[in-house]
Amino acid sequence: MTARTARGGARATLAAALITGVAACSAPGSAAGGGADAAVVGIANEPETLSPLLGYGKDGNSKIFDGLLTHDADMKLKPALAEALPEVSADGLTYTYRLRRGVKFSDGAPFTAKDVVFTYRTILDAKTNNASKTELDAIAEVEEQGPDAVVFTLKYPYAPFAERTVLPIAPEHIAGRQDVNSGEFTAKPVGTGPYVLAAWSRGEKLSFTANPAYWGGEPAVKKFTMAVIKDDDVRATRLRSGELDAAILPPDLAKGFKDDKARTTYAAKSFDYRNVTLPTHHPVTGDPAVRQALDIAVDRTTMVDKLLAGAGKPAYGPVPTGSPWFTAGTERAYDLDRAKRILDDAGWKAGEDGIRARDGVRASFPLWYTSGDKIRQDHALAFASDAKKAGIEVKTESGTWEVIEPRMKTDAVLAGGGSPADPDFDQYLLLQSSLGGDGFNNMARYDNRTVDRALDDARRSGDPAVRKAAYDTVQRELVKNPGYVFLTHIDHLYVVNDKWVGLTTQVEPHDHGLGAGPWWNVESWKPEQK
Repeated sequence: MTARTARGGARATLAAALITGVAACSAPGSAAGGGADAAVVGIANEPETLSPLLGYGKDGNSKIFDGLLTHDADMKLKPALAEALPEVSADGLTYTYRLRRGVKFSDGAPFTAKDVVFTYRTILDAKTNNASKTELDAIAEVEEQGPDAVVFTLKYPYAPFAERTVLPIAPEHIAGRQDVNSGEFTAKPVGTGPYVLAAWSRGEKLSFTANPAYWGGEPAVKKFTMAVIKDDDVRATRLRSGELDAAILPPDLAKGFKDDKARTTYAAKSFDYRNVTLPTHHPVTGDPAVRQALDIAVDRTTMVDKLLAGAGKPAYGPVPTGSPWFTAGTERAYDLDRAKRILDDAGWKAGEDGIRARDGVRASFPLWYTSGDKIRQDHALAFASDAKKAGIEVKTESGTWEVIEPRMKTDAVLAGGGSPADPDFDQYLLLQSSLGGDGFNNMARYDNRTVDRALDDARRSGDPAVRKAAYDTVQRELVKNPGYVFLTHIDHLYVVNDKWVGLTTQVEPHDHGLGAGPWWNVESWKPEQK
């Protein structure tokens, strides 16, 4: 749902640590943090691991690695380590990839089909701690066809399979000689990508240097640093002081750079949503009436206007309203009076303080959000305010993921998700009952047999009409029994120093910062000509 590392602490402590965290920071009055051939960007989260075998970079743009395929600016697939798009059999069960020749890993070893087979087989191995391995459930076998070709055989015609092959390829000669879950490769990776990891100071920064032997050409940005700054205010301050060349910022802080002549704000459309989990194992949020009432008691339009300054849209489920996968008619209008009637009919009666109760159970539950995340904090407070008007008490709490994760079975969380590649990518992990309680998958432990069947039907069919009908079923079921209250889809805002050209944005997923943002193609940036 989000990057899983949470090294919290007081803002002052964090700021002090990070001020010393990025090398080559600007002196007062200089143009920006990175220098003439370097870029320093501020991101909010860091990964737990840098191994693609454990999930790093699975949606592409990992910088250290390449997949068989990658995405262009319009999110269309194009070849990367493969020399062309795959050859697909008529029955949709066989995908053959011809590999690009002459590619080497950054240690000089050649890339071959063995590395592809090793990567996919290792991820699918039951001993590998990869929470996303169900995304590759369709694979029956992956085999070499000589050193320069790989054949995937599927169990069923999984329509978006090619999208899965943006997954980064790991070197067998290194990762295959270590413990996949704890070996040195998880923090000191070697790949075929445009950058090589120079250093990783956890909680502070990831430093990269250009790979001079990159098959796509050596990048003009020779040094690329991602400063991990969890606190939005600190990130904005460091950008303004010149320590950063770029940063992702929430709308209220991005507005402060509107008239800055030396920086440009980039708005990226996304499938990124914010939602509130409604745990089935809590006596209040597990009640279907409470779920239905909360789903229509929230004023999504006002949240977009006030919290996002218009940089987003109301969310009624994981699929944005502008997507062809969205099910028309599943929009939920703000209707406080109806929410109150639902609760009345279910026996939740208001007490003297306005908060409802039933059978001695007070309509009250905690809602956690991650410390330092202003967008989540604002959404949590707005949700709590709307819920109180319906007679439900929501107690907002902030903490790191280490604090929040053990409580997720019974406590609500202001969470997020979303993937533009295919509806299967996000919805299966979000809603499949068999994944309830599996780390950050199905955080609400949502259990709906109709949804389970529809999710399986959608991923097992190659027929677009069948898939659309299945996802329509999922979205309609979420109206009847919402395991989550979806609030907004968010446009990501990035403020970037104008010393580089060639910057664009893509339609982005929820997990952003490392592979998304205007630096999704940092290897293609060029210095501004003075």
